[in-house]
Amino acid sequence: MNTQEKKSIIVADDHPMFRQGIVRQIEDDRSFRIVGEIGNGEEAMGLIEKLRPDIALLDINMPGLNGLEIVLKCKEGKLPTEFVLLTMYKEEQYFNRAMDIGVRGYLLKENTFDELLACLKSVAGGKHYISPLLSGYMVKRHARLESLRKKTPALTLLTASEKQIMKLIAAYKTSKEIADELKVSHRTVEKHRNNICMKLNLKGANKLLQFAREHEPLL
Repeated sequence: MNTQEKKSIIVADDHPMFRQGIVRQIEDDRSFRIVGEIGNGEEAMGLIEKLRPDIALLDINMPGLNGLEIVLKCKEGKLPTEFVLLTMYKEEQYFNRAMDIGVRGYLLKENTFDELLACLKSVAGGKHYISPLLSGYMVKRHARLESLRKKTPALTLLTASEKQIMKLIAAYKTSKEIADELKVSHRTVEKHRNNICMKLNLKGANKLLQFAREHEPLL
């Protein structure tokens, strides 16, 4: 594999020894090339925007912006980078939030480097990779989403535009912010909101927001 075919990676972690160890290990693999390493969330965000790497390997907890916040901002900006998150925490809420916002890989810092390499190769191939230690979370997540899907068949009535607006509502965007982001009129957004409420039998902005947050993974 020549250099041009290697997948570009940025590594962001605020612990220098840990970060540099990962960088050295990845550089030894012919599938990847490190294009940047950083220890601060805000600087990591700037580096991703500038270099647009194939993959960003991020610690969840960093100064400035955390890994989840970086992923969300990049997704909102429609950047092409895929994300792998590293964490020392096993809390299910972090895992579910990462999956909700489109993270491809999720590993614990106690995982081996071989597992990290397998994760990076899976993500580079367009697949998901979850730490084997958290496989139970994925099973529970699939069961929860299937239950939600069965309880809300009306979701299938929403158009692609309405689902897009629901995602933005779930991100606490106002109608004005949604209109600006989608480059449509405020009136168009309000019309979509009204149609969504009618289809889902929801009354009021608070009910719409609550529904969007609870069903975000299905949108």
